[in-house]
Amino acid sequence: MDIKAWFREKAPKDVLKRMNIFFESVIARVPIFSSLRTKLIVPYALLTLIVAMVGVFIITRLVSGSFEERFGNQLVEASRVTADGVVRKERKHLEDLRLLTFMDGVSAAIENRDSESLQATFEGIAVNNNIDVVAAIDTRGKGIITLTYDPEAGATEFFTGDDYSSFGPVQSVLSDQYDEVGDKFAGILDTQLGKFLFTSAPVRNTDEKLVGALLIGTKIDTLLEDLKLQALADILILNPEGSLVTTTLVEPEEGYGILEIEGESLRDAGLTSFNRELELYERAYEILYTPLIIRDTEAGFIGVVSSSEYIATSLTTNRNTFSIIFTLGTGAVILLGYLLAQHIARPILQLRSMSQAVAGGDLERSSGLERTDEIGELADAFDIMTLRLRERTEEAARLYKEAVQRAKELAEMNARLQATQAQLVQSEKLASVGQLTAGIVHDVKNPLAVIKGLAEELVAEGDLDDFSIDGLETIRDSASKANTIVTDLLKFARQSTPELQIRDMGATLESVFRLTEYLIRKGNVTLVPDLPLTSVMATYDAQQIEQVLINLVTNAVQAMPEGGTLDVSLKEHDDNLVITMRDSGVGIPEENLVRIFDPFFTTKPEGEGTGLGLSVSYGIISRHRGLIEVESEVGIGTTFVVSLPLRVDSLEKQPVEVEKNVASSSR
Repeated sequence: MDIKAWFREKAPKDVLKRMNIFFESVIARVPIFSSLRTKLIVPYALLTLIVAMVGVFIITRLVSGSFEERFGNQLVEASRVTADGVVRKERKHLEDLRLLTFMDGVSAAIENRDSESLQATFEGIAVNNNIDVVAAIDTRGKGIITLTYDPEAGATEFFTGDDYSSFGPVQSVLSDQYDEVGDKFAGILDTQLGKFLFTSAPVRNTDEKLVGALLIGTKIDTLLEDLKLQALADILILNPEGSLVTTTLVEPEEGYGILEIEGESLRDAGLTSFNRELELYERAYEILYTPLIIRDTEAGFIGVVSSSEYIATSLTTNRNTFSIIFTLGTGAVILLGYLLAQHIARPILQLRSMSQAVAGGDLERSSGLERTDEIGELADAFDIMTLRLRERTEEAARLYKEAVQRAKELAEMNARLQATQAQLVQSEKLASVGQLTAGIVHDVKNPLAVIKGLAEELVAEGDLDDFSIDGLETIRDSASKANTIVTDLLKFARQSTPELQIRDMGATLESVFRLTEYLIRKGNVTLVPDLPLTSVMATYDAQQIEQVLINLVTNAVQAMPEGGTLDVSLKEHDDNLVITMRDSGVGIPEENLVRIFDPFFTTKPEGEGTGLGLSVSYGIISRHRGLIEVESEVGIGTTFVVSLPLRVDSLEKQPVEVEKNVASSSR
């Protein structure tokens, strides 16, 4: 909501005008308000202090007045949680009793007093259903067997001969009584193992004859400890006469007698709850007594004990009151802020608008403020700064324009020079090696053939010793290796002009994949092709380009001795097709990247390469007026990118164009 707009519409204009004039006149007459910082801080500080004092006073009164109500509500809630917990436990007893009474063999075992059979049955049920005590009783109220289970220790114990005949719920069951909710009864019994909440149920044979009863119980102390965690309060249980049965409280110095009540007088008064205030452990406590109802029958009283000091620490401020206080305070702050804006904030906002405009490039702006305080000095400084900034910006723009133009010209010249220089260097290397190779290859191949043939003939004679045969085989193998190298040199020297035809580069790549399939599979390399669905037609020599691609695939596989992934993609970019081969191999050191296209340079082990593969590939791509580039990172992999023009009419003019580039770069 726009507060200023609301005031303009709702408040009388003359009132706002008079308030503004009065405020400005007071500010101008008081010497302490000559500083802008004081004008802003003092009024807000005073208002905040007043609002805080009033708020603290009101909140304190409200909190004090609602203490009793909040504390009483907590006691009632804790009592309800406790009573519900007892009811839930008694319902759990009923579920377990139904399971036992209808289990096969239980009624017969009770009728025959078969304690061993009952022991086997009770032990599994007690462990699975987490039952503290389960007992089987004959028709006289004598215990056939009593089983106790300790969940923490995971152990069970068995007793026989216990007498339950005086226990009210057992008497009701054995006398075949019914009440409003059925034939099952519950109560609290003090046994040699402690106080338990028991629920009893009759057991009948197949002829519906009463043969005994079953008891399932939960230890009162364990139950109360669980309920204490839920209710966040201490709990005590009284018998129908008002005497203490058990409690989670530590015994006070005065004894437990101060916790007991007169049950008969409370019952006669018809009260559903009863509050008492007392002092325990030298602290103030309050107890809420309510009837303990088990199966719609009053079995005693439940007391919930809570410290008055505890509830005081958990009280929170009243939300509605806080909302009112902060609404009034905020309204006062907004009103004061509006009045301050008329005298102080408006010129500051004007200066901010001017600074934003200057930052956006509008250097023709001026503040237009004429004041004698700090705002006026700041406005003058802004105007001077804008003027000087405008002058320097104009000069910087002129110099920048000239620098950009010269940088662009230098960058273009440098790019042309580097490209031409690289082509000349590589072409010169290839030409020199080609001339040298063409002169010696023919003369070297014939002697090598003679050496290899003579070695094979001597080995075939068969009258030589083993040492001589090994030596001749070494000579023959060495001559074969030398012949392979010379053959590669001959291929390198006989670089021919490509026979250009329009072909599908995707089909060429698939042919390369077929030819290198065994090599890729043997090297445990995963090939990931990314080829377009449509044909990529271009003008090239299929045999030469296939030679280049096979060489690149072979190098990639050899660069991944432990296996890896080879990604091959084909795309069209502008008027070129781009083939990218990316392996996950060992990578090429940075110092070797500038030499990998040099003839006879290789990093492979001796005897595994001549170092001519990439040189030949470079020459083939250059004759196709293409470009081959490489990027590599040691331990990450290597990427070769081959770019070829989609359309090449003729390659005859290429030397002329190279000469022109050389001439232009020399100039």
